[in-house]
Amino acid sequence: MTDFFERKKQQLNIVLNDVQKKAVLQTEGPLLLLACPGSGKTTTMIMRIGYLIEEKHVDPKRIKAITFSRASARDMTERFSRFFPDSEPVDFSTIHSLAFTIARSYLTASGTTFDLIEGGGKGRQPVNKAFLLKGIYKEVLKEDCTDDELASLSTFISSIKNRMVPLEQWEALKGPVDKAGRMARKYEQYKSRTPGHLLLDFDDMLTIAEQALRDDEQLSERFRNLYDYLLTDESQDTSLVQHKIVEHLVAHHGNLCVVADDDQSIYTWRGAEPDYLLDFKKVYPDAQVLMMERNYRSSKEIVELTSNFIKRNQKRYPKDMHTENEAMVPIYIRQLDNPKSQLDYVTYELLGETNLNEVAILFRNNSSSTMYVNELHRRGIPFYMKDADDKFFSHWIVEDILNFMRLSFNTERKDIFAKIVMKMNLFISRSMLTQFENTATTGNVFDAFIQTVDLKDSQVAKMKDYKKGYAVIPDMRPGRVIQLIRNDLGYEAALKSRAEKFGYRIDHLLSILDTLEGIASQLRTMVEFATRLKELEQAVQNAKFNPAENAVTLSTLHSAKGLEFRRVFMIDLLKGMIPSEEDENDAAMLEEARRLFYVGMTRAKERLELLSYGQDEGKPKEDSRFLNEVRGLLLKPSKVSNAQTSVKVSKAAVPLNPDGIQRREDLTVGTIVKHRVFGQGEITVRDGNEIHIQFGEIDKRLDLETVLSLRLLEKVSI
Repeated sequence: MTDFFERKKQQLNIVLNDVQKKAVLQTEGPLLLLACPGSGKTTTMIMRIGYLIEEKHVDPKRIKAITFSRASARDMTERFSRFFPDSEPVDFSTIHSLAFTIARSYLTASGTTFDLIEGGGKGRQPVNKAFLLKGIYKEVLKEDCTDDELASLSTFISSIKNRMVPLEQWEALKGPVDKAGRMARKYEQYKSRTPGHLLLDFDDMLTIAEQALRDDEQLSERFRNLYDYLLTDESQDTSLVQHKIVEHLVAHHGNLCVVADDDQSIYTWRGAEPDYLLDFKKVYPDAQVLMMERNYRSSKEIVELTSNFIKRNQKRYPKDMHTENEAMVPIYIRQLDNPKSQLDYVTYELLGETNLNEVAILFRNNSSSTMYVNELHRRGIPFYMKDADDKFFSHWIVEDILNFMRLSFNTERKDIFAKIVMKMNLFISRSMLTQFENTATTGNVFDAFIQTVDLKDSQVAKMKDYKKGYAVIPDMRPGRVIQLIRNDLGYEAALKSRAEKFGYRIDHLLSILDTLEGIASQLRTMVEFATRLKELEQAVQNAKFNPAENAVTLSTLHSAKGLEFRRVFMIDLLKGMIPSEEDENDAAMLEEARRLFYVGMTRAKERLELLSYGQDEGKPKEDSRFLNEVRGLLLKPSKVSNAQTSVKVSKAAVPLNPDGIQRREDLTVGTIVKHRVFGQGEITVRDGNEIHIQFGEIDKRLDLETVLSLRLLEKVSI
């Protein structure tokens, strides 16, 4: 035992701490290894496998390691060969790869043929998942689906399969789009409509593999006998069906090492089951649980803050992440004036960076990245897109704006007019548009529509106003054109109506318009604007597949998991963004959003900057509740003595109100209080670390510790 660790210290300069050594040595039976960020889990897993081979003389072929992604499998394969160059290879693969092998064996034995309709593959039926779902959507709802709706529907179907919801219950499920359950059921029926032949997506590989291991004892026995030891990585993001597959495979020997961090479970919307880890001993009663709590990655300030931050979640193992790293620099919290100020601040900071590959800009939604792509590309700052999403440039709103512009070059184009007239807040029906399209007309489309279709006086008046608008568009700069489209041509009002009807998030739709307007504001003509969008689309592709060596990373918080950077900017930390409104209204989703925020903060090694802005287009913006939680943690009265070394806020600090409430017991339901910004209000709810205050017609939710530490409220005498 000692010889193994001493040998690896001499050969590889690897020194494990006591908990890591225990994880290596605990080879028999089930083990849940809870690994905090930066705790060396991959090294520990590789050393555990090496110990099995070198000290327990296990055949490498009898060891199976299951990873979260193909990239992880490649990384672990490379690390293992570097650590143990003389060993035979170990089988590192994704759960989907393993499931496909099992499912293929099962279907072949039963004489069932199949085609893969996701991720490519050869087959006799040239159909893919997206094409199939689009057709079903139109069949059920009688209209075309957008890219966003298609993605949401696909994720919904994937989630219910991964959660093993019985097929007969699907139709009654509430989904992200109307009648999603019915469409999911039709999708499954279509894929199995040919006797003896199936169409399979990625999730079918999992469900069929689980069914095979459950129902076919001979096949199950064959795959159980392949491996004597199983390891699973990133298990907090494993779905129920994936967990069940693993259960089947270790049923005989129980030699399972599950490596996970329940505090980094951020994929429940995709079917992950973080509660499975909390109930691990119910499935494996004799399991050992070890906690790797030492963080080797981040500075003392970052580790202490993030450790305290995540403890606000209730559904978690009680861990206490710590570090022996030195203090480096304060946590920076900056509220800029507006999105442009935030963009300028980050850009100028990047211009002063030498090693851009050690810097990351993290955000909740990909829509946040486009203005940064535009500015970085314009200034020649190289960037890498961790999860390049060029869907922005093909989004139907982008196409709408371009069509509005295209019509200005020739107002006799009926084909273009037909694409946008129903988006002018005119309440035009489909039958009216069809009538216009089927009538032979020439000349200005606005005049022709008035003459062809029976319109109300108000609609006629709007049509004439829109015609006047189009008369002046050709002389305008593109930024002003977009403003005219949004306001004078009624597009923004039409968007709000469409969002209400179809359940879109209007703030997301308007953010796309804001981004387009920001790009257009730097340009002189509409042709330049259209060209610029093409350039940026190509730049995003290059940033994904052919990035410069020294490039700053742009990534969503989800895709940043597993990465680390010397300096991290987390941007757009606003109420409604993270957590979203949906998160706020669901306790489980709120905890997941907090885990996502935690994942972002723990990517930083030395410098962490948390950024927000106070207004957008003249409208006030509120900081994320998580940002306020961070402020509260850093400015606790008990830590006031060292507050200056643990936090730095860009704006001048507001003097503490000497009359401000400092005791929890003074904040009770029914108490009348005064806030320096919102005025007088009444406390209506006190729930854990949050209080609700009714300020006139406005209900505000405030973080209790922040309110007390900053003395934000003053009691009002009645």
